[in-house]
Order: sequence, then C-alpha cells, then structure tokens
Amino acid sequence: MQILVIGATGYAGRRVSAALARAGHTVLGLARDTASPASRDLAVNEVTPVQGDFSKPDTWRGHLDDTDAVVHLLMDMNDPVGADQRLFTELAAAQERDGRHRHLVFTTGISSYGRTGLPLMDENTSGNPESPIGFRFALEKELAATGLAHTVVRPGFMYGGPATTSMTGQWFAAAEAGNPVFYGDTAKRWSWVHVDDLADAYVRILDNPAAVDGEVFVIADDQRLTALDMQHAAVRAAGHTGEIALESAEAGGMMQMAADQDELVTSAKAHRLLGWRPRHASFTDAPHQYYRAWKAAQPTT
Repeated sequence: MQILVIGATGYAGRRVSAALARAGHTVLGLARDTASPASRDLAVNEVTPVQGDFSKPDTWRGHLDDTDAVVHLLMDMNDPVGADQRLFTELAAAQERDGRHRHLVFTTGISSYGRTGLPLMDENTSGNPESPIGFRFALEKELAATGLAHTVVRPGFMYGGPATTSMTGQWFAAAEAGNPVFYGDTAKRWSWVHVDDLADAYVRILDNPAAVDGEVFVIADDQRLTALDMQHAAVRAAGHTGEIALESAEAGGMMQMAADQDELVTSAKAHRLLGWRPRHASFTDAPHQYYRAWKAAQPTT
C-alpha cells in the first residue's frame, strides 16, 4: 500500500514510518521542511518526505492522491480539535472525489481516559470528560460517525530510541541539568510501551486494515511500577545521585495534569486480534541503554 504518515518527523512518527517501509509499503512522510535532519532520517529509512503543514490542508491535500491509508500521529497543540476535524473532512472529500476508501489509523492515547477510578482500563472503558485531553475520545466518536474506514490506537507512555517527546527523555535531560522534578501524585502508575513495539502494532493493523475497521486498540506492555520509581531509574542512569524534587501537577502544565492519576491498561484485545506482543518487557530492565540512546540522539554543539 501507499501510506501517508502525518507526524512522520516526530518521535513515534519516524519509527512507525520506518517500520511500515520495512514491511514493504510505500511510505510518504509529511514534513514542514523536507531538508531537515528529521526528514533526512526518513529518507535513510526509505520513507519519502513530502512537503506539508498539517494545520494547512491546502499544503498536503494532494498527497492523498493514490494513497491507500493515512496514519495520524500528530496533535496540533494550536488547534487540537479543529485540525483533526479538518482531517476527517479532507478524507471524506477525497473519497467523494475518487471513490477510494483510505484507511485512517487515528492515534490518541491513554491519558485521554483521565480519572476513572478503575484499577485496569481497556478499549471499553469510558473516559472521564473532565480530563484535560478528554476531547480526544470525543474525536474518536466523531470519526466513527463519519463512516470513514478507520482504526484507533491508544498508546501507553512511550520510551526507547531518541525519546524525543517521551517522559523518559525529559527525565534524562532534567537529571543532566541537576534539577529533576516529579509532578503530581507520587503513587500513580502508568502503562508504557517501547516505541518500536508500538510501531509493530501499526504494521499489524495495516497488514489487513479491513479486518480491524472500526476497532480501537490499547497498545501497552505490562509494566506496573509507579511513575516515580521509573523516574528514579532514569535519573540514576543519567548519573544524578541527588533527590528528585516534588511539585504539583499544575506546575508541570497541561500534559502533566492530564496524566496525574493511575493509567494502567490491558492490551489483551491487541494480543487476540493483532497477535501483538511487546518484545521489550520494561524500561527498568535496561535504563542505562535507553539513556545512551537518548544521549546519542542529542544534537552536538
């Protein structure tokens, strides 16, 4: 298939794009700057960078021609609801023009659940509408109502590789700067997934998208450590031997507030329907290895 990846130059986007290319697909990676280092990295991995700004549909609408599927891995922080709604509109219009049913793999995330009070959540768990990013579940429902061919992916917290937007990358950077901070409830626990295991789930979905049309998949491993224990492992791997300061979730901003609760999920449905299993058991199995990978990805001065 020919697949357009939106968010291809991002953390997950690069790994997902490369995995899809390795699986034999023709992959187009949307990029604002096709000469950027991230775009060159796409090209090295046999992904074709194509010019476009997701917030401006006129710049990428043409890339839908001859495309069989679209993988959406980007949240436009300037207009997170409207930008995705425009994507749905553009896909519907393209289908009306040429009759091609492009399969959209739409990415949200487990922090969209918010506070549910449940010890373990799955695809059938109703999100708390008071979550700061609960609107993403509302977007899932809007997508289902369009009738577009689609599959929804809700990843856990990502780690591994360059960790560009991973919480672990933020922890490494803060440890090197000598000021690691933990935000919010010190007892909260999150579900995690290695970025390459996540990429494998997208490959499996697009192996036979018709078989999972309309489905939602939570993609995460079985780690059950507290987030604070995870941060301790990260900062020690980065060489920090001091204490971790404690701050309120509000002090960390919207994303910290959105994740300030237990977010433990099961991927039993992905195991059953996709045959997906994480190959990386836990961040804490090799924190020094993940620190070295993050460190190697930092730009040199």
